[in-house]
Amino acid sequence: MNPENPPLLVYLEKKGITLKDLVDTALELFVPHPGLETEEAAAEMLREEFLDALSDVNVATLEVACFRAQEDAEKGLIPGLSKERFMGRPGLVADELLGLAIANYLAGVRGVFEFTRFDQAKPGILKKLGPLTNDAIGGLVAGVSSNVYTRAFRKAK
Repeated sequence: MNPENPPLLVYLEKKGITLKDLVDTALELFVPHPGLETEEAAAEMLREEFLDALSDVNVATLEVACFRAQEDAEKGLIPGLSKERFMGRPGLVADELLGLAIANYLAGVRGVFEFTRFDQAKPGILKKLGPLTNDAIGGLVAGVSSNVYTRAFRKAK
């Protein structure tokens, strides 16, 4: 496996999501921290952390499951969930739970906190994705972003 081009990145690129999209989405909510004072430094650390996360088979499994569920929901194939209800989303919380699971897997409670920020603001690529996929990618971005802040803070000590 090429560490610069993990299989999950190849999968996401086929869905129209690039590594640059992921980094840019994270940078939209960038807040300078000790050890991570500039966007340029943050972009490089985010890139490294994304490549690491995108190489994790557990992350890949969760992300692909969300993309497949999105496709099935759009076709009305999820039992009891009509296309209309899916797009209107009254009462659907599975998307949030999946995004939280991804963020939690990557970064624990800190990732969950970041997920809330990204889910509410819907920066970058998140605003272009469907209900399930925006939370899946949001969880990925949140977990990676949180890990970058934690890593930078530890280096600054």
